[in-house]
Amino acid sequence: MKLYTYFRSSAAYRVRIALNFKGVSHESMPVDLRPGLHRQPDYLARNPQGLVPALEDGGAVIGQSLAIIEYLEEIHPQPPLLPHSAMDRARVRSLALAIACDIHPLNNLRVLNYLRSPLGHDEAAVDTWYRHWIAEGFRALEEEARRSSGDGRHMFGTEVTLADVCMVPQMLNAHRFKCNVEPFPTLRAICGHLETLPAFVRAAPAAQPDAI
Repeated sequence: MKLYTYFRSSAAYRVRIALNFKGVSHESMPVDLRPGLHRQPDYLARNPQGLVPALEDGGAVIGQSLAIIEYLEEIHPQPPLLPHSAMDRARVRSLALAIACDIHPLNNLRVLNYLRSPLGHDEAAVDTWYRHWIAEGFRALEEEARRSSGDGRHMFGTEVTLADVCMVPQMLNAHRFKCNVEPFPTLRAICGHLETLPAFVRAAPAAQPDAI
């Protein structure tokens, strides 16, 4: 099993957490996004979307982080990242999708680069865009987490779930772009706990071999 990854990609970070949490042996294959290696023909031959992460297993390649994590959940069900009941699973997926589909795409590197060029926005405007969408997304997540966390240390219930796997990378991005996260004490407390867990520590961008 090979994971095509980039140390700073929050989507790849999610998958690294899931792989570590489940104890799945894999080979890390760094793809440097800065010079555009993800747009080179050899990588596009594996993943036509030209994005990271991508997971190669048995000759087949899966793109999109949540699809990869759901695949891992099916082939390595223990320890689980989704609760037992259908309703609880749906609630966890709702939290994860709020991050992966509503917040992250608006602040993805290719979106930010498009704002810079060809649209011509300066860094101050790009940063304002980023911080606006973080604040909008986190405002809703804060309320959701207050309702769904069972211990103030997890997004849902009292165990690590897919929602936690998505939340930690997004919080790291918020800190990286100097977003004001003071209004979100529940999210900060949850991430403060999760970031100490071994699976999250080993998956962190700074711990990756391609980190600079």
